[in-house]
Amino acid sequence: MDRGYEFMSHTADVLIKVWGESVEAVFEEAAKAMFEVITDTTKVEPRETIPVTVCGYDMENLLYRWLEEMLYHHDSKNLVFGEFKVLKMYEKSGEEKIICLEGYAKGEEFQHGKHEPRTVVKAVTYNEMRIWRENSRWYATFVVDI
Repeated sequence: MDRGYEFMSHTADVLIKVWGESVEAVFEEAAKAMFEVITDTTKVEPRETIPVTVCGYDMENLLYRWLEEMLYHHDSKNLVFGEFKVLKMYEKSGEEKIICLEGYAKGEEFQHGKHEPRTVVKAVTYNEMRIWRENSRWYATFVVDI
């Protein structure tokens, strides 16, 4: 699979660049990269599955809402995730175009001793957020506020 992520230089927060063979893969990698800022995702067991359905007015807004939904479950339920899957993306017709995503995250409650506490992610931002396709690969960049 041709996918991954890297942490780029940024003054105060964390700039993340992700890539994948599809836009769905980019969304999955974005969530994984965000949780790598929080903890070592290789130590997270898939004990709980959290279904996620979000909609946005464009692809950037959809990515923002996808990541914010994961952060909400982390902040409110103390969950950390290591697996992410986008099952489908689709457009809803109406007065305005809306793009929706259905997927899930798998993880477990954060446990000191098992999970390494890294950096607290306070929020996802629109700062430097961009999604694009170049040749046959999809890319995205975004900043998380720490």
